[in-house]
Formats: sequence, structure tokens, C-alpha cells
Amino acid sequence: MRHVPHVRQGASSCGTRCASRFTRGAQRSIACRAQAEARALALARGRQTQGGASKTGPNLYGLFGRTSGTVEGYSYTQANRDKGVVWNDDTLFDYLENPKKYIPGTKMAFAGFKKPQERADVIAFLKEATA
Repeated sequence: MRHVPHVRQGASSCGTRCASRFTRGAQRSIACRAQAEARALALARGRQTQGGASKTGPNLYGLFGRTSGTVEGYSYTQANRDKGVVWNDDTLFDYLENPKKYIPGTKMAFAGFKKPQERADVIAFLKEATA
């Protein structure tokens, strides 16, 4: 994953927790949001267009309101198909914290976003990018 540079000129690139000493207040918020959006984009991997192919993960177009394990042509684990969760702000917020805990047996390799604001930023990004 490529790191998103901080807003302030001359600052080092963002770490995984966006805890750089170079940013303060609003600048840190902007930098963290940019990093969260970059992570979400990496997760989406261009799979948010109607009729787009599923690759490493399922196509994300129409994610909100869709039931887990239902994208045609993607090979889900039985655990994901059986969970039957309908994706919305609340279910995604819980899932993105720790996908393997939310759906035990999933093949999702992503460890999750521990910070609530990062999850909220990713959900806001996905809501717009997958509509």
C-alpha cells in the first residue's frame, strides 16, 4: 500500500496509524482521511462499476443494501454466504473493525480499521464510490 503524504509541506509520509508528529488538529484529520480513502480505494481495486468484474474481492457496485455473499460470479466462503448480513452504515462499521471476527471463516485477509473515524471515513468514501 502506498502511503499518503501529509498535508504540511516537508512532513514525512503517513504511517499505518497516521500518528505523525508533523500534523496537528485539522491537518491531521485531513491526512488521516486521505489515508483512509486511499486504503478504501486499494480495497475497492477499481471494482465499483456496474457490471464490473470481481477480482480479488467481489465487485462493490451497489454494496449498500446488498446481502453478503451474493455477487454473481464471485467465490465466497460458506461462512460469508451463511452470514446473510445486509450491508449498511452500521454493519459495515462493525465489519471493517475486524472482518474475521465479524464473519468467522471468511477468507478476507484485511485486518481491519481499529479507529472509529477511519471506519467512518471509509464508509463515507464507499457510499459515494459504489452508488
